[in-house]
Amino acid sequence: MAKREGYEKNAKKTTIGGQALIEGIYMRGPDKTATVVRRPDGSHVVREKDYVPAKKKCPIFGWPFIRGIFVFGASIKDGVAELLWSAEQSGEAAETEPTKLDRWVEEKVGARRAEKAMMGFAVALGILMPIALFILLPTLLSAVFDFTGHPWLRSLAEGVLRMGIFVLFIFLTSRMKDMKRVYGFHGAEHKSIHCYEAGEELTVENVRRHTRKHPRCGTSFLFVVVLISIIVFSFVRVEVWFPAVTAKAALTLIRLASRLVLLPVVLNVSYEFNRLVGRYDNWLTVALRWPGLAMQSMTTREPDDEMIAVAIDALSRVIPEQGGDEW
Repeated sequence: MAKREGYEKNAKKTTIGGQALIEGIYMRGPDKTATVVRRPDGSHVVREKDYVPAKKKCPIFGWPFIRGIFVFGASIKDGVAELLWSAEQSGEAAETEPTKLDRWVEEKVGARRAEKAMMGFAVALGILMPIALFILLPTLLSAVFDFTGHPWLRSLAEGVLRMGIFVLFIFLTSRMKDMKRVYGFHGAEHKSIHCYEAGEELTVENVRRHTRKHPRCGTSFLFVVVLISIIVFSFVRVEVWFPAVTAKAALTLIRLASRLVLLPVVLNVSYEFNRLVGRYDNWLTVALRWPGLAMQSMTTREPDDEMIAVAIDALSRVIPEQGGDEW
């Protein structure tokens, strides 16, 4: 059977989603999460948790054009936590003697607090790095190499740089040896969800027949964020807002600040865009989600049977018995 791109006609659309980890997969369902990691001996180690969506804790977190930033923040927080745990369980985390700094921190604040501090640092890094790399760096470079002084040309250069940096980053990570297995698990995650949405039994044979690309993917979301940011930022003219400011350095700082201020808008619009093109199947939504699916050619790889078995194990644990996972 040929592999199919995007959703199949009449296939169920589910709210279940996941993330590839180090030798494992994290799946999140409507009321439960499950992380399954493959150990070197072939066995699976599992961590399951109850899950309460943010919108159930506070209704405003579920409002359109507001919920996107909260979903993004929660995804980063949970994803980093499961990534670190998978590294420990898979044996990838090296066993090394604690440094003097490690011992000092544990003595002063305690092992538990030190662990929470490191987790907080990792989460902050997971949020700040993409902002610095894909949002702030292009703005800074476009100002440094602006030889025309024309606002629209600078905006165009900034957009080209932003998209170029994003594509280059994806390409370079796809060439890294260690990331190839992660991207294999990424492909297994997508294939298993497609199989579930098609209403087929979750077996290795059935899962393997499906495409490794999925519209509701983090790669597609990041691509949309970059694209939406180019559109939104192109209309931001700090020269008009602050006509008295003429120093190039000062204008550059204002532009950087404007990017940070507008980032929640970009994230929320991108989230709603992804939901729209992922929910409907017509010529327009197919065309709109094509670039994101094309990017997944680099961030997913064809998985082996063991990777698929991990994906099936994780997915099976978060499927609700009483339904309720329809999108």
